[in-house]
Amino acid sequence: MSSADSTPESAVQAALHRMAAPDAALIRGMLGRRTTNGPFRPDPVSREHQHVLMRAAQAAPSHFNSQPWRFVLIENPDTIARIAQISGESMTELIEAGVFFERYRRYFRFSEAEMNERRDGIHIDHLPGPLRPFTRQIFSDAGLKLMRQLGVPKKLGEDNRRLVAGSPLLLAALLDREEYRPGELSGFYSVFGLGAAVENIWNAVGALGMGIQFVSTPMEIPRQWQAIGELLRVPPDLELMAVYRLGYLPPEQARPSIDWSSRHRKRLSQFVSRDTCDVPEDDHAGQEPSA
Repeated sequence: MSSADSTPESAVQAALHRMAAPDAALIRGMLGRRTTNGPFRPDPVSREHQHVLMRAAQAAPSHFNSQPWRFVLIENPDTIARIAQISGESMTELIEAGVFFERYRRYFRFSEAEMNERRDGIHIDHLPGPLRPFTRQIFSDAGLKLMRQLGVPKKLGEDNRRLVAGSPLLLAALLDREEYRPGELSGFYSVFGLGAAVENIWNAVGALGMGIQFVSTPMEIPRQWQAIGELLRVPPDLELMAVYRLGYLPPEQARPSIDWSSRHRKRLSQFVSRDTCDVPEDDHAGQEPSA
C-alpha cells in the first residue's frame, strides 16, 4: 500500500473488500446514506415500497421490545399541500426574523478549507450572485437587511413549500406517550428507539431508488407544529415527533439557487476515544504500513 493510500478511508475500503459481498454491500449502503435537498419524481411511492420501509423501521431495537414508534403515511394531495404551506411559511418567518441564522450559525461553513478543518456543519457553497460577497456578514444586522431587500426569506420559504408540495409521500413519526415520558428513562429509551427506526428507513430508501429529507422548519414554531398535529388528528396518547418527505429520485438536476453540501465527517480522533475520554483514538491505528 502506498503512502497516498494510507488513509482511514482506504483502511475501511480494504476491510470491506475482505468481507462477504452481502455484508460489505450493507455497510457500503450505510456509508453512502444521503439526504435529498432537491425535488423528487412525481410518481407515487408504491405500497410495496412503503411497507418495506415500515418493516425496516420495525426491525429497529427498542427497550423491552416496546416498539413505541407510530407512523402516518401521507399521500393525500390536500394534506401534503397544507403541510407544504405550513413548512414554507415557517421557513420565511424564521429567516425574516433572523432566528434561523442565529440558532444555527455555528453549523454554517463558507469555504472548503473551513469544512476540512472542522469536518462538521454544512458548506453553503451555492448562492445567488448578489449574496456571494456577503457570506461572512450573513449573520449581521446589515446582512439580514440585505437578505430582506433581496427577498431571500420569501424565496427560501417558497422553495421549501415547493419541495414539500412536490413530494408524493410524507411520513409522520410519533411516539406512544405511555412510553415517551420526557425526564424519565422511558423518555430517553423511546427517543433512542425512534431514532433507530428512522435511521433504518434512511438507510433503506437508497436501495429502493428513493430519497428522504427532514421537514424541520414547522417544529421551530410551536403554533405551526400544533397545526400539523391537528391536521393529522394526532390523538392525546401520541406525540408528534417529526415529519419527513420521501419520493423516487429523478435524474441529476440543477442545484437550487441556495444550496449546501454536508458530506464531510469528523476524523476518528475528533469523536472517538480509547479506554477513557481523555485519549483520542489514533486516526491511522490498525492500518497497514505504507510501502
